Amino acid sequence: MTGALAEWSEFNVAMSGASAALAGLVIVAASVNIDKIIRARTLTARLGAAIASLVLALTASAVALMPGIDLTWYGIIILVSALMAGVFTTHATRSIVSDPDPQRGARVAKSVLGFLPIVAYVAAGVALIVGSSSGLVVAAVGCLLAVISALVVSWVVLVKVLR
Repeated sequence: MTGALAEWSEFNVAMSGASAALAGLVIVAASVNIDKIIRARTLTARLGAAIASLVLALTASAVALMPGIDLTWYGIIILVSALMAGVFTTHATRSIVSDPDPQRGARVAKSVLGFLPIVAYVAAGVALIVGSSSGLVVAAVGCLLAVISALVVSWVVLVKVLR
């Protein structure tokens, strides 16, 4: 780890640990009520997207700690990882949109929440690939958005299945 990434090492160590721990906790918490969660198509898809966001945050933070990685390769890895996580978020959005639940107004908020970290990481990846170290700040924002988004979605899913 050299240059601009070295300045972010403490942040990335903290976020690697936090996102890994949170992903594990979400999976364990969901497994307790998995039979109820899988009955609701939107909940399963949203929980999958939340876990994908946490894995994205973990990947981005852990890769930033790799010795010798340069900003261009870091940007490429972030961009590819964000697009992969975006597949889960897109599936969740499709499930939300096709859900016959009468709360139509909440559909946009549910969908946007999942895409916030994806958009931030895509922007970070592109910025880093074109040589702008400001992509590191955007990646940090993406990491925080991933954690916040995943926690909110996980909480909603767990509370909803227990109603």
